Amino acid sequence: MGKYRRARWRKLVLWVGVIVFLALLLLLGGQAVHGAASTILTIAAQLLFSMLIVVGQFAALFWFLARGRTYWILPGETGFSWEDYRGNPEIVVNAKRIVTLLKGVSEFKEMGGESIRGMLLCGPPGTGKSYLAQVIANEAQVPFAYASAPSFQNMFFGVGNLKVMGLYKKARKLAKRYGACIIFIDEIDAIGMGRQTGLGGGGGLFGMGGGTGLLNELLLQMDPPNIDNGWVTKLLRGFGLRRKKADRPAVLTIGATNLPDVLDSALLRPGRFDRQIWVDVPDYDGRVDVFNYYLQKVKRETSLTSERAALDTIGYSPAQIKHIVNEAVVIAHQRGAKASGYDDFRMAMETYEWGLKQPLRSMKEDERRNVAYHEAGHAVAQYLLKPYDRVWKVTIVRRGGALGLAATKPTHERYNRSDSEMLAEIQVCLAARAAEEEFLGKKLNGVTSDLQQATEIAGAYLGMVGMGDELFSWLAIGSRIDGLKALRPKINELLKDQLLQVKQLLIEHAAFVDAIAAQLLKQGDLTGEEVERIYVRLFGKSRPEPPVIKHRAFLDVEDPEDAELSDETDDDVDEDTAIEVSSSREG
Repeated sequence: MGKYRRARWRKLVLWVGVIVFLALLLLLGGQAVHGAASTILTIAAQLLFSMLIVVGQFAALFWFLARGRTYWILPGETGFSWEDYRGNPEIVVNAKRIVTLLKGVSEFKEMGGESIRGMLLCGPPGTGKSYLAQVIANEAQVPFAYASAPSFQNMFFGVGNLKVMGLYKKARKLAKRYGACIIFIDEIDAIGMGRQTGLGGGGGLFGMGGGTGLLNELLLQMDPPNIDNGWVTKLLRGFGLRRKKADRPAVLTIGATNLPDVLDSALLRPGRFDRQIWVDVPDYDGRVDVFNYYLQKVKRETSLTSERAALDTIGYSPAQIKHIVNEAVVIAHQRGAKASGYDDFRMAMETYEWGLKQPLRSMKEDERRNVAYHEAGHAVAQYLLKPYDRVWKVTIVRRGGALGLAATKPTHERYNRSDSEMLAEIQVCLAARAAEEEFLGKKLNGVTSDLQQATEIAGAYLGMVGMGDELFSWLAIGSRIDGLKALRPKINELLKDQLLQVKQLLIEHAAFVDAIAAQLLKQGDLTGEEVERIYVRLFGKSRPEPPVIKHRAFLDVEDPEDAELSDETDDDVDEDTAIEVSSSREG
C-alpha cells in the first residue's frame, strides 16, 4: 500500500515540477529578450503561476474533502483468526467458504465461475460483524479496507461520489497485486436506504450531499463493467495493440447493518450482495464458548464459571460479554482482590443493566415502605407465575431513575410464549398496583412504566397474535396507534380482569408479600435465592406449579363450567377479602 501512495505523490510532484519549470523558463526567457516579447513572456509566466495557485487550491480542497474515514489494513496486520471468533460456529463455516473462494480466485475462474462481489452481514449491534470481516481478510491474506458509510456523505454535491470512486480504485489496484481485496462498509444503511423513501443515500447539508447519487455510485462501483484504465493499457489501446479482454479484479464488498429491511433492492440483487448472513446473539453453547475465550485471559475464582455466567447472560452479544468480564475484573481490583469472582461478575451485570447504586438516604420511612410493598408485589407475582424465569434481584435501592426494581432472568432460551404466559406477564406488571391497593390502601404514581408495559402486552395479546375473541390484527392496517384505539375498551377490560386475579393471588400469599417487604426494609436488597428461602420457610415447600391463566371474559366461550366458576369468584368475593386484608395491614 505504501508503494502506491508514494507513486501518487511522485506523479503530483512531477506535474508541479513541470509547471514550475515552464513558468521559470518563460520568466527567464522574458528577461533574456527585450521589448514586446519580454512583456508577453512575463505575462505568460505570471498567468501560469496564477493558474498553478488556483488549481492547487481547488486540488487541495477536494483532496481534503474526498478523504473518507477509511483505514487500510494489509494482510497479517490484525492477526485475527478463526480461533478468535467465538459464539457462532455456523457463521464460521459460511465464512470459511468465502475465504476458500478468495484464496482460489484464479482456479475458480478457470472453472468458469465468477468471484463473489458482495456479502451483507445483518444482525444486532455487538455480535461481531466487523470482527468477522477482519478475520476473513486475515485468513484469506488479502488487503482490508474499513470504511464508515456516513463518512462518504458531504455537504458538497459529488464529493461523496469521489470518495467512493477513490476507495474502489485503490481496492482494484491492491486486488491486482494480492489476488483479491475486501472493502468493509459499516452501517451501510446510512447510504443504502431504499430510494422509494426519498432518502436513499442520505443527503448532505441543505440537501446537497449527493442523495441517491451516492447510492447510485456505490451500485456502479460494486458491479462495474470490465474495464482496465492502467496507463500501459491506455497506450496499447491507443496504438490498437490491446486485444485482450479486460479482467475484473476480485474486490469483495462486505456491508454491515442492523436494518437490512431498509436497504435498496438494487443493493440486494445478485451481482452485488450475493450472500446475506444473519449474525445473531449466541445461544447458551455459544455464550459458554465466548466466556471460555475471555475468562481464560483473566484471573478468576472457582465460583465464576463459563456455564454459570452463560446462564445469566441470555440475550447478550459477544461485545457485551467482553465488557462484563472486564468490568468484573475492575470491581475485583477495586476491592483489593487478586482474582474476580461470581459476586464481582454479578455486580458488573447489575451495574451494566440498571446503573450504579444511588441510595436515597433522606427518604422517609413511609416512602421506603411504599417502595418495598410495590416491589414485593412484583417479586411475588414473578416467583409464582413465571415458571420459565427465576427471580434475580429485588431491591429498594435507587438505580438510575428507578427507586426500586424486581428483575428476573430466563432459565433458558425461549422463542415463543403461550397465552397463559402473556397474561402472567400482564399480572406481573399489575402486581405492584395490586399490592399498593391491598396492602397500603392507596395508589401510588410509581406504576407509570408498569401500566405502559401491561397495556402494550394486552394490545399485542388482542391485536397482534389473536388470543382474544377476535383474529383481528392491527398490523394489517399498518397503524399500531389506530389498532390500540379500536381495541381500547377490550384492552381495558382485559387489564381490569388480570388486576383482580393478581390481587387474589397476593391476598392468598399475604404472608409472603409481608416477609419480602420486611426484609427489603431491613437490608435493601434480596437475591432470588433469598426469595426462595423465604417461601420455603413460610410454606414448607418449593415453588408450586404456576396456574394456567385465562381471561375470564372468554371462559364462557371456551368452557362453560369454567365460566360458572368464574361467576362465583368474581368482584364481590375479591372486594370483601381485599377490604379485610387492607384493613389488617393498615392496623
